[in-house]
Amino acid sequence: MPSCIKILLFFFISSARFTNSEAWGRHHVFFVKEASYTRLCETKTILTVNERFPGPTLYVHEGDTIYVKVHNNGRYNITIHWHGVKQPRNPWSDGPEYITQCSIQPGDSFNYKIIFSSEIGTLWWHAHSDWSRATVHGAIIVYPKHGITYPFPEPYQEVPIIFGEWWKEDIMEVLEEFVASGGAPRDSDAYTINGQPGDLYPCSKQDTFKLNVKYGKRYLLRMVNAAMNEIFFFAIANHSLTIVGADGGYTKPVTKEYAVIAPGQTLDCLLEATQAAGGSYYMAARAYSTAFGIPFDNTTTTAILEYDNGSNLPTTIPFPSLPFYNDSSAAFDFLISLKSPGPLLFPLNKYDMQIYSTVSVNAFPCQNNSCAGPNDTRLAASMNNISFVSQFIDILEAYYYNINGVFGTRFPSVPPLFFNFTSTNLPSILLTPKRATEVRVIEYNSIIEVVFQGTNLVAGIDHPMHLHGFDFYILGWGFGNFDKNNDPLKYNLVDPPHRNTVIVPINGWVAIRFKAHNPGVWFMHCHLERHLTWGMETVFIVKNGKEAQERILPPPQHMPRC
Repeated sequence: MPSCIKILLFFFISSARFTNSEAWGRHHVFFVKEASYTRLCETKTILTVNERFPGPTLYVHEGDTIYVKVHNNGRYNITIHWHGVKQPRNPWSDGPEYITQCSIQPGDSFNYKIIFSSEIGTLWWHAHSDWSRATVHGAIIVYPKHGITYPFPEPYQEVPIIFGEWWKEDIMEVLEEFVASGGAPRDSDAYTINGQPGDLYPCSKQDTFKLNVKYGKRYLLRMVNAAMNEIFFFAIANHSLTIVGADGGYTKPVTKEYAVIAPGQTLDCLLEATQAAGGSYYMAARAYSTAFGIPFDNTTTTAILEYDNGSNLPTTIPFPSLPFYNDSSAAFDFLISLKSPGPLLFPLNKYDMQIYSTVSVNAFPCQNNSCAGPNDTRLAASMNNISFVSQFIDILEAYYYNINGVFGTRFPSVPPLFFNFTSTNLPSILLTPKRATEVRVIEYNSIIEVVFQGTNLVAGIDHPMHLHGFDFYILGWGFGNFDKNNDPLKYNLVDPPHRNTVIVPINGWVAIRFKAHNPGVWFMHCHLERHLTWGMETVFIVKNGKEAQERILPPPQHMPRC
């Protein structure tokens, strides 16, 4: 065990790239425990991994299998999800609470087996229980196989850039208050870059994250959006970004003045240090938030890009130009510019099953007439008008061991009622969803198309939808209602983006396709944490194939107890 800890501590030392000649550890240890951090003039205790915030970065190569033993030394139950890692045939270590496992209780531990396959680039890990991921998260860097080089120019250095959210209160208090009220959660007090709010916030100047660069060198920024509830615009003053990867896969290189990144998403961006005069330049991120009349944290987090030869230059630091907070055109101009480099992993000219699902914010009647939702209601969220209810035994074990009564298999292929989903005036009778634990069973190796349709119930907003166990192609998107006759004619079937998290535009739709060649129980949900808490989720159960290598692996010993 001590040797494992030494290896993990070695990971903490540097953000520079580890070369292919260096040794790699297969066994790692995560100690989940509380630690004190000072932000925004105040000190508070947060849940951390190995007393780090953000947590340690994991470094692997394409196709590796590693083990991470998680010791829960905190006060709360915990699980860890390896976001974007497809875990072929191994849903047992995927991590979402009450979906593929029960929580690791305080004082207990669990050994995760993490199987990497085709992933390459930047991914991340995070808690997948309650709201613990606010502080329990970190990057995963997947390098090419030994002897394989990048398909883009070699960077001089690689730097994780992790966006987050910070509340002055304990995050569990924020969650408990939010759930009890029936309304929206309180806004965060700051956003962060690599754990630091930046010098636009009080008491934060001294600890603002700085990236020191050398003129003429190339840097690979490995971005992760670990924020709980906000999509971000990000830019660097007087510098452009060349995106070369997204969500653990390469993209065709494209150069942009700003980036858009949703909770759950990752980006790999090349930065050329081209300012011959040196100096310092702000890196900044702020929310992209489209919901009309819904409050959000409208602050801006900053870091500083500083040239080695810039210490004697004027102290005025240029600030980047960021799109306006609700500029959907700017957001989707960026998102649709990302293209898959190919070749396609399966034919996109047909599918075996289509699931057309609304994604909605809803409301339940308030039982005590004191709820903080609109018109004294309790806010909720749904897919196809079903607000998902978590059980207290996980769905994977219930499926594997044929335990009845835990879930139903009637998640619908279409909404129960068709109407003008994006109308500005929708009758209140449509607001109330059904509470249920419904999943969808899928045949092995079938090609699935999912069309997400945003609605204007309660409030229209963008939804970053994440699918566990798979990457998918994003074939098309648009504003308004999906037109099944005309919109598919405009699909990109040549080089569509290949991702694991997709943004459904406000009052619009997006269409994805994936091949169900990974048997198991796989979660699909909105990665805005408030919407996940409200029930915007479902589960896909992919059946076993006929061959031995097409079947779920047997469960590990000592799964956490419920």
